[in-house]
Amino acid sequence: MQNNNLYDGFIYDWWKNLDKIIFFLFISLIILGVFFSLVSTSLIASSKLGTNNYYFFLRHLIFTFIGLTLIIVFSFIREKDVYKVAAILFIIFFVSLLLVPLFGAEVKGSKRWIDFSIVPRFQPIEFLKPFLIIFLSLIIGSRFTSNNYIKFFISALIVFPILLLLALQPDIGQTLLVSSVWLSLILVSGINLIFLNFLIISSLSFLGYLVFYLPKFSYIKLRITAFFDASSKSNYQSQKATDAIIDGGFFGKGIGEGTLNTRVPEAHTDYVISVISEEFGALFILLILLIYLFILFRVFKKIPFEKNNSNKLVLIGSILLIIFQVLIHIGVNISLLPTTGMTLPFLSYGGSSILSSSILAGLILNFTKRKL
Repeated sequence: MQNNNLYDGFIYDWWKNLDKIIFFLFISLIILGVFFSLVSTSLIASSKLGTNNYYFFLRHLIFTFIGLTLIIVFSFIREKDVYKVAAILFIIFFVSLLLVPLFGAEVKGSKRWIDFSIVPRFQPIEFLKPFLIIFLSLIIGSRFTSNNYIKFFISALIVFPILLLLALQPDIGQTLLVSSVWLSLILVSGINLIFLNFLIISSLSFLGYLVFYLPKFSYIKLRITAFFDASSKSNYQSQKATDAIIDGGFFGKGIGEGTLNTRVPEAHTDYVISVISEEFGALFILLILLIYLFILFRVFKKIPFEKNNSNKLVLIGSILLIIFQVLIHIGVNISLLPTTGMTLPFLSYGGSSILSSSILAGLILNFTKRKL
């Protein structure tokens, strides 16, 4: 009886101190993701692969329930335990990322997934990103030394191997995402702008060398050069996605009336925002963007009240990881960025993406809870 009262007390304290606005905003995105999967995106995938109409919807639903569990778990555990759990999971998924070049499943010329018979196929970088943010925040925000440049150097020793592994897959979208969030954490921690510019130029120079001089990355070079050539057929997918957004207008064509699914192979993942816009209209997309922006606003409103520097950086890194991913996804869909595979958090189909976003949501809810 006493144990039940203790358990009820934990639940009560968790709910009482939770930022319910952020919680329900995340839930809104999750519900929208399930809705779009039911009426549109899962049907696209099923028609392409010849499966039962609700096969992908049921998979999406299963991943959503697991994601909700992860949100609750990571928002429930104590702050100090978050760092302990993150250290263990970081090592596990970093080792998984190391195994990708050796044992990874190759899909459309890229090795990004681990596909062992004992576990479902998953993308290690998706699960590594939340715990990388925690690890970097712990290093950059710690007080083991007052010299920020030592902290930045140590963080670089962690980030650069990951960026190199991503480049070797190759996965230019995740490389851009991880490097952008890392540089943002360095910027907000009080780095000299001259040094930051040096880091940015060095990183871009390194990526430029990989892309333009090594044969393995020739396809990325092709995509970048094609991006600046309007007549290139390599822009086909992004151009069709942009056309779909335009065709949808403000109010959309209606459920099931979109045609992008027949013209773009990854419409249910990398081009989901265009599918939604074509069928439901630009006003619906505006609503979705407002939800993301309201979460961003709410999190940044909470940050000044957090006294622990590492906790602040976890919040900044987690929300920027979500927002930058949204920006890259939209940028590709409206032809502002070269074509690259990037899902839309909570809305695109994909187990690894949904679970990764859910972990980030759980971390944000944990570190925005009202302090006792």
